[in-house]
Parts: sequence; structure tokens; C-alpha cells
Amino acid sequence: MGKVFAGTIARKEIVNIDGTVLGELENVRFEVQTGKLEDLVVKPDSELNRIKYREDGKFVLIPFSSVVAVKDYIVVDESRAIKKGD
Repeated sequence: MGKVFAGTIARKEIVNIDGTVLGELENVRFEVQTGKLEDLVVKPDSELNRIKYREDGKFVLIPFSSVVAVKDYIVVDESRAIKKGD
């Protein structure tokens, strides 16, 4: 994936590969020591089944490693975004 400025992805919709809306990007978590992006902090869509995802209060966490594209939407591979064991 190429370089993208943080300001260009703020408030973008997060969708899975099938185009289902998961929510809206609220923030990004990263490892302070390494600068490695870890999670997208997502304000979930009201229709989203949150039980499949790691949660942080009213937000769901989607691993950055599941991001496959950033254009008009942030596209994630949902199979890599759900909690382990599900």
C-alpha cells in the first residue's frame, strides 16, 4: 500500500471486501516505540454485529493488518478483522 496522509482518511467509511459498511474511522492506534500502525478505531455502523470484533468502549478495533485498500473507502478483509477463535 502506498503512502497516505492521516488527514485524508479521517472520518472515512470502513467497508469489508463485499462492500458492507462496518463503520466510520474515528482514530488510529499505533505503537509509540516503533510507529507501527496497530488498529483502526471505528465508530461502528448501527447494523454491525459487534460481538465478532474486539471492542474499546463504544468503538470496535480493526487490525491495521486487515486493511487491503484506501481510496474513497477503507476496505478491510473482514476474515482478518474478527476476534481470534470466531
